[in-house]
Amino acid sequence: MKPYLNIPFLPEKRYIEFLTSCIGDLDSIHFSLSHNQRNLDNRVRIEPAIARQMNLNCLKQLSGPKKYVLLNSRFYPPEMLHDADGLVPLIRDLEYYLEQGVLDGLIYCDHYLIQALADKAPDIAAQLEAVPGVNMMLDSLNKIEFQFNYIGATGFKTPAKIILDRSLNRNLDGLASLCLELRQQLPDIRIEVLANEGCLAYCPYKLSHDSYIALANMTGHDHTQALNCSFGCIRLLSEQPYRLLQSPFIRPEDIDLYLFHVDTIKLCGRTLGSTFLSNTITAYRNRKYDGNLLDLMDSMAWLAERMYVDNSLLSFDFANILSQCDNRCELCGFCEELFVTIARELPLSIKDLRAAAD
Repeated sequence: MKPYLNIPFLPEKRYIEFLTSCIGDLDSIHFSLSHNQRNLDNRVRIEPAIARQMNLNCLKQLSGPKKYVLLNSRFYPPEMLHDADGLVPLIRDLEYYLEQGVLDGLIYCDHYLIQALADKAPDIAAQLEAVPGVNMMLDSLNKIEFQFNYIGATGFKTPAKIILDRSLNRNLDGLASLCLELRQQLPDIRIEVLANEGCLAYCPYKLSHDSYIALANMTGHDHTQALNCSFGCIRLLSEQPYRLLQSPFIRPEDIDLYLFHVDTIKLCGRTLGSTFLSNTITAYRNRKYDGNLLDLMDSMAWLAERMYVDNSLLSFDFANILSQCDNRCELCGFCEELFVTIARELPLSIKDLRAAAD
């Protein structure tokens, strides 16, 4: 079988050894410029900066998979894009990674950024694919074709792959139809879906959440956790936990159903560390997971400490059943009834942090 996983990269020795052991299944990897002075990707940075050379040395050990840098923040400081020297540090990084042979493209969400980069460094842009991130929410052929036209106008290379909007994970007929159109109109494009984010279905907070993340990285003050607890998804799932079943995740047991239509499966969760990622990648390679489903979810990681959702109790046709949902929860009750049978609350526990404090 062809490589089918797009996975996060972390420059950690044990994690790199693990990835090397499963290199045959890795189509691509995505990574952050964690040494850069600016926070350029769509995550609030909490980990300490990592030296660029360490990043490079670890990336070089993973020969085969394509490598994409994450420049997918929702927006950036205007002065970074407009000032004469605002993009110089980023351009130098991109040039150096290219020279070292460890960069194929970038993943973006702010079109202002790629236009500004192409204007300032056209030779570099011409060597890199500009891949629209999943938060561009591409769910139709028209959107994708227009996006490709806009990318081409900047001078960046046309992306070799496209990642579809997460909502199509719960619309198998729509996914099949769009993939067929893409095969006919853009036959050389590889198609990807995101499996384990675990965000709310058609999340009403998504665009605002991404904006608050970008704002936090600009100001250094992060309010995203507090906002989600008070007004957002954490509050909603705490009050109505059965809604997690409506999330457009793809279970390890169901990925062959999706690989019938798409080429690659993206996994996320790099801020949760290498142990989480190794466990998740192993589950999706094995096409099976007998533990807590929430242990594989990125956005719902906080809930895994409170709730056990027995993945083994979900039926083989779970994805097909949910793809027929008419979103009229007040008349159906299926998810609520199913949740009661497969989930249980976990006892309160306090982590032992003594070793970390020594």
